[in-house]
Amino acid sequence: MFSGSEEEDRWGAPYGRRAFLVHLAAAAALAFPPAASAEAAREDVHIFALGDSLTAGFGLPRPLGFVPQLEAQLRRHGIPARITNGGVSGDTAAQGLQRLAWTLDGLPRQPDLAIVALGANDMLRGLPPTQTSQALDAILTEIERRQVRVLVAGMVAAPNLGPDYAAAYNPMFAQLARAHRATFYPFFLDGVAGNRALNQADGIHPNFQGVKRIVTAITPRVIEALRR
Repeated sequence: MFSGSEEEDRWGAPYGRRAFLVHLAAAAALAFPPAASAEAAREDVHIFALGDSLTAGFGLPRPLGFVPQLEAQLRRHGIPARITNGGVSGDTAAQGLQRLAWTLDGLPRQPDLAIVALGANDMLRGLPPTQTSQALDAILTEIERRQVRVLVAGMVAAPNLGPDYAAAYNPMFAQLARAHRATFYPFFLDGVAGNRALNQADGIHPNFQGVKRIVTAITPRVIEALRR
């Protein structure tokens, strides 16, 4: 999620570790997802997950991250999903916006749904919520222009950032979802943030069980978004 050795994350205990360096190679990989046959591309539901390290599956073996677990969960619900992992560790909303167009242009086909899960690193760095909102609004506008359905996954400000920051930051995601008529999931880390048993040693990134809880909770909203 958060990256940059010069800054400390702002969650407070148990989030007291320095965050991680951005894995730049991941960005280049986004435009070249695993090859699939033309028949599979026609049959599968294609989802694009745009996010940071929480989406990328930081610190976990590839099959245990958010994208593979969500893909498997949807298939258990009878939805033949194929999800392109657009998560890059350390990305802010503005950085996600910078790579959005060329990433979408590089996909083998247009997604049926885009999951937007950005803004956590903005909060951890204490960036102005207005700046984050503008970037997310531009992201949703671009996706909307391409006539792709959207699910917005929200985030909640760390308590130690204070009530004023939370009052500006927390409602932003619901407001943007309403403005763009997107499906809304209020808190990506619901039930996981602050739970040591569901997080890796850094206290920031969910472990396998934490991701499993996230996927179980968000799946109904993903299905709802696909059916809209």
